Amino acid sequence: MKKFLIIGLGNIGDKYTNTRHNIGFKIIDEVAEEHNVAFTTEKLGDIASFRFKGRTFILLKPNTFMNLSGKAVKYWMQKENVAIDNILVVTDDLNIDFGTIRVKAKGSDGGHNGLKDIQEKLGTTKYPRFRFGVGANYSKGRQVDYVLGEWNKDENSQLIERLPTSAKVITSFGTAGLANTMNTFNGK
Repeated sequence: MKKFLIIGLGNIGDKYTNTRHNIGFKIIDEVAEEHNVAFTTEKLGDIASFRFKGRTFILLKPNTFMNLSGKAVKYWMQKENVAIDNILVVTDDLNIDFGTIRVKAKGSDGGHNGLKDIQEKLGTTKYPRFRFGVGANYSKGRQVDYVLGEWNKDENSQLIERLPTSAKVITSFGTAGLANTMNTFNGK
């Protein structure tokens, strides 16, 4: 059976739960809820898994904090014997308008410390990633405050629709493949 490791990036702790930087966790939580699975705390993260259309999806929320995500990704890839083409890293992106989806086969870290650490630990930039746009509605020098800030009222109301769409990206990645998922969801 084909296995997929889906990694949602975020920071652990209540104070980060509803921040823009934690959209990776939020999307992974949506997938778990839709497939009626619960997370258990394991080594280096919270894990849940489910089967869908003949595939196994392993959901990972690293508990290493964002900037050290690579350690958890590498550990779970090895533990579950998942090929690099079958991982999908879900993260926030300041360079994309709020709610816009961008799935790519490879790319730079774009200044994102979580992606930077994954790239360093895996020794490559060639791994699939799903970037969810959080926009760049902040003043100069306030980037950290913005990503660690909570969603505003408008964003929260739009997330109600964006999260189920984002969950579909995850299952599409495992069932329809990367190219089809990119064609179907990118820019939406």
